[in-house]
Amino acid sequence: MNIHLNHAEAGGTGQVVTFSLIKDDRLHILHPQQIVAFRGPSGSRNDKFMNITGIYRKKKLIKSEITGPCQFVAALPPGFTMKEVELTEDSDLLYDFRHLFFYSDGVTMHTKIQKIKNMLITRDAVKMKFSGKGKIGLLTQGQVCQQELHPTAPLYVDAGSIIAYPENAHLELTVYGNNLASQHMNYHWKMTGHGSVLFQAGRENRRLEQDLNDEGLFKRILKEVIPFGNVLIK
Repeated sequence: MNIHLNHAEAGGTGQVVTFSLIKDDRLHILHPQQIVAFRGPSGSRNDKFMNITGIYRKKKLIKSEITGPCQFVAALPPGFTMKEVELTEDSDLLYDFRHLFFYSDGVTMHTKIQKIKNMLITRDAVKMKFSGKGKIGLLTQGQVCQQELHPTAPLYVDAGSIIAYPENAHLELTVYGNNLASQHMNYHWKMTGHGSVLFQAGRENRRLEQDLNDEGLFKRILKEVIPFGNVLIK
């Protein structure tokens, strides 16, 4: 199996992913509506209803099972990218199922119930742990970053940007910095332990674009105070 990701174009056209499957390859696609081109035997695509957990987590009814040999192209919306992850035998990461775009045959999913405090903050009762031999694809906002955890030196990560973290990591919901900093930031997970944490780096892009495109408070005041300000000041 070969997966080719092109680089998103600068006009916000999104990313294109090309999947090339050989005989006996099988992929489970959880967003089949993103498939825009397909080459191969018609019977290679077999759509099925998701189970109850999948319907609840993905808010979708249908998934596609695609077997090789074939080739197909999936288009991702602007602002989204896909991260391909090769599973290893010692993998212990817990994932948010909502980020899952595909998984290959040989991958097994296990439900892990979160602690009560984590449920209340993340509004998510379960995380998914993947095991076995194979690949998974993660749909994220912006690039995926990977940082190693330390047993005592904490890593602070925006709570809404987390994609996956080690099962045995210690998590504490908090903010950091001085009073002004802590009052103007999202909640962060204070994380310690062993292994790597994955997080998406584009979640705040929209807010930054709004800040950069904003005309500024002073200019808005002038428009309101000066007669015909909206006409004279551009």
